[in-house]
Amino acid sequence: MRRRTAGIAAAAVAVVVTAVALPLFQPWRLLTDKVVDEALPGTVPISTTSSSTTPPTVSAHPATPTPVVKPRPKVLLTGKLIAHEHRTSGTVAVLALPDGSRVLRIENLDTSDGPDLKVWLSDAEVVAGRAGWHVFDDGAYRSLGSLKGNHGNQNYPVPADVKLGDFRSVVIWCDRFNVSFGAAPLA
Repeated sequence: MRRRTAGIAAAAVAVVVTAVALPLFQPWRLLTDKVVDEALPGTVPISTTSSSTTPPTVSAHPATPTPVVKPRPKVLLTGKLIAHEHRTSGTVAVLALPDGSRVLRIENLDTSDGPDLKVWLSDAEVVAGRAGWHVFDDGAYRSLGSLKGNHGNQNYPVPADVKLGDFRSVVIWCDRFNVSFGAAPLA
């Protein structure tokens, strides 16, 4: 009788632990990926396909068109992501767009998927290894939003009131467990 009661109690505890642990840790995210491939702001992708069945025409008097030079984004700060809690790589750049706005661009991002991942600007110095996993929420930081995907190229608007000189790094931050997946020093 005792064994049966102990078995039922153990099963009940296992069910409760599983019901709490699964939503908290979301272990299936280790097996999922989300790829985001956003264009660089201010650029228009060039299409090489056409739906027209009419062949192109050639003008009898070709005129030399004046090339239109569109202003390109200006690079303000750059950095290279290093791994912390999870293997992470890619590059970051803060860009000033021709319209005066700013954007954080993450390129070639490769990291693990995880629960509640954010993109932060932080005043913390990037420290390699385990010592750098938890430093980014100790001082000033500014969230630029949720990580859009764990692979690819993505853009995050930098609010006009953000003083870039106040921040030294970009971090992929897991808000659920207060740990850095990866970070890049800004220079």
